Amino acid sequence: MYSYDELGERAKLAHDTVMRKPTIGIPTWSILIMEHEQIDMLAGVEPGEYKKNPEPVYMKYLHNTGTCFVDQYIPFNPLTIGKKGYEGKEKGVTTGAEKIVVNDMLIDSPETVVEHLEKFVFPGIKNAIANFNEDARVKAILDNENAQQEKLGNNILKTGYAFISFPGFRYGTYGYEYYLMTHAVYPEVMEKDFSLQADLALLNNKAAARAYEEGDLPPLYRLDHDMADSRGMLVNPELLEKIWFPHFARCLEPMAKTDVRMLWHCDGNLMDIVPGLLDSGVKGFQGFQYECGMDYEKICRMKTRDGEPLSIIAGVSVTRTLPLGKPKDVRDEMKWLVENGPETGLFLGCSSSVTPGVPWENIKILFEGFEYYRKKGRKG
Repeated sequence: MYSYDELGERAKLAHDTVMRKPTIGIPTWSILIMEHEQIDMLAGVEPGEYKKNPEPVYMKYLHNTGTCFVDQYIPFNPLTIGKKGYEGKEKGVTTGAEKIVVNDMLIDSPETVVEHLEKFVFPGIKNAIANFNEDARVKAILDNENAQQEKLGNNILKTGYAFISFPGFRYGTYGYEYYLMTHAVYPEVMEKDFSLQADLALLNNKAAARAYEEGDLPPLYRLDHDMADSRGMLVNPELLEKIWFPHFARCLEPMAKTDVRMLWHCDGNLMDIVPGLLDSGVKGFQGFQYECGMDYEKICRMKTRDGEPLSIIAGVSVTRTLPLGKPKDVRDEMKWLVENGPETGLFLGCSSSVTPGVPWENIKILFEGFEYYRKKGRKG
């Protein structure tokens, strides 16, 4: 890791904002453009170069567009997508698979979900708990974060992602239908799963807290797990209060006791659980699907459980404004995000990945706006 004095201007702007210091400019989060031609154009290289040399071109793209900080470093991710989206990909458990088979078990009912959990998943978690090595985990976290920071150089700050754990939904294993039905039919089994996940996560998060202290990592981390769609939560919020939140909160406590500001990625409409997330130690949010009911202005006025203003990565909408709007709409939304965001601890980005088909004029005005606010800030 670089010391503060070794950081470049953009990385220092990000670091100061992480620390909630007053700044003139507003730092830019990494923007995941998925259309290859647009990556090439923004990187300033010949057409087709990203597909030939993805990582070097992606790095040029990050620096050319003024990126100040990166949490999720995924330079090869756009290679998984074509001009029309995910092309030629086999249907998975959440994308229309005709049947779901796990460990040679057909998942065709809540009962088979329970059977698989008890036969395979629960013993696996218990084994992982028995064999957990805190020192090895601390080293793995620091090695990965330091390696990615070295790749990014001293002018893009690397912040935390994918090494803090908490109980998650298993729709990626069992699909949505039968897994979500299991919550209604067998809530006690679902709580056992969340409890065991939290037991293991608690060990991991003690190691993560150590890594932050021993490695002097930038104290910002993004928690990422989709739990809602455009209509609301995937599981009844009242049930989550009973069987998920207690385990979520207890396993995050080692991190909540540090000065690390954990942000929650917003996907869909999860307004119902925002207060619970804050009570559990979350100190801000990223994303926001405003058209689904996420109340950005209200959230930005909320406080952490310690009474501090929230940190916010404010995102221009990738499902409405960027693909469907005009350049003026992009400019107006960015202005609205800045005017209603917190006075300190505000970052600018997009609400999620920018899919193929977004008009180039909107992409251009997006990055022009980021540059404007990096230099001028809200008083420009």
